[in-house]
Amino acid sequence: MPTRAPTSPARPPDPLTTTAKPPVRRRVVKVVRPCRKTDLREGILSGVDRNDRIRGERHTGGVTSMLADRTYQPTTTTRPDTVPEFVEDVFASLRRADQRRWARTYLNGLLNTPGRKTLQRLARAGAHSADSAHGLQQFINSSPWDWSTVRHALAGALASHARPRAWSIAEVTIPKRGDHSVGVHRRFDPDAGRVVNGQRALALFTVADAYSAPVDWHIVLDNTWSHDADRRRRARIPDSATVESAWQHVLRFAVRAAHAPRLRHIPWVLDLRRVPDHTRITGDLSRHRQTFVAEVLPTQPVVAARAGTQPVIAAEYVARGHALQAQLVPTPTPAGTREPVLLHSGPVQLPEQGNAEATDALPVYRLIVRPASRTHKAARYWITNLVDRSVEDVVSLTRHTRAADTAMTELATDFGILDFEGRSFPGWHHHMTMASAAYAYTRLHPHRRGRPHRAPGTLERASLPPVRLTS
Repeated sequence: MPTRAPTSPARPPDPLTTTAKPPVRRRVVKVVRPCRKTDLREGILSGVDRNDRIRGERHTGGVTSMLADRTYQPTTTTRPDTVPEFVEDVFASLRRADQRRWARTYLNGLLNTPGRKTLQRLARAGAHSADSAHGLQQFINSSPWDWSTVRHALAGALASHARPRAWSIAEVTIPKRGDHSVGVHRRFDPDAGRVVNGQRALALFTVADAYSAPVDWHIVLDNTWSHDADRRRRARIPDSATVESAWQHVLRFAVRAAHAPRLRHIPWVLDLRRVPDHTRITGDLSRHRQTFVAEVLPTQPVVAARAGTQPVIAAEYVARGHALQAQLVPTPTPAGTREPVLLHSGPVQLPEQGNAEATDALPVYRLIVRPASRTHKAARYWITNLVDRSVEDVVSLTRHTRAADTAMTELATDFGILDFEGRSFPGWHHHMTMASAAYAYTRLHPHRRGRPHRAPGTLERASLPPVRLTS
């Protein structure tokens, strides 16, 4: 008899290439009730499955309360003919067909899963089988695909759909229990008025008349993640990810945005009222030939654009009437109408940090002020290097920070940016990229979703505070 060749030990199946066995059909009756505020004791949303909580790291505090009054009900499934085309376009850099298939499954899950976006729920909604959760977990946490290339393609797809008007940056705090997830640290949250434990993230938004969508993300690391090599290794943080201040994050966003041919010349619209070193941001943007309009505090030091003047704060500069021109500018109102608003504007320079006397070589900016009035209780101040544009055009750009804030709230409530269950740096970036892609899909195909599309500025803020750049 012929002898059999020795067999090698069986290799475990690859979760990214192995087709999951069809689930056993069972008749399940599930009673679904609205989540009550009483379910939020100790920050735990008990109206969701126990499997939604992993490793004891549960959402806590005010952000979770956004979901308190939402009913867990199924949504209308996205039409299956448009998501594959979108995935093949935006995720073309993923060379393996199985990776693009898992991207499509994850995207469908994000689009059609209400409430918490756990892997089990995403699998049920995206692949109609909870058995696919392991494959999704491998795709997000282990598969080595480049998120930056996907984000670049996403920005291009949005720009092809509608002409971008501005770049804007928004910040979000993602509360966490525990300290093992990448970037988790304790810090004082000025909006919450207390110390919070969680991840802090910055998102770069491209803003058009029809949408405001995130196309890049940074996770902010504090000093606790700087020198602990073992902790960084466990979270798979690359050496290039270091502790950086707000201006360094903005500059990195700007450098990458400058490589997008159709997007490099659009202005930056920023809220810098909480950034102590924001003169570095304005200076670096100017040196990189990027235009901007930035809201600043009334205590912002400025110098009149003429020789021999001393720095004063912006509020005092206005009170002295330094070469400021007053004009009535039609401004959009929340009701959709336009009303004339009194604005003051004039040329200024910004003294460099640590060198308030040297102003000879500094660029000339424009200070724009909206004084306090019966309609507007507090005065507002903007600095811009768009000195050749009309005041009306510059002020019209400032609404884009509100659009980015609104989009960030919707990303938190409907697209799962608060729900990443893993702990690694690549996994976090993969998840944020998928959430951005799902959000962009709804802007590119607003009529293809079961949930109605909401125009920028129409979403109530729930309990998420305004998102602004902070130090």
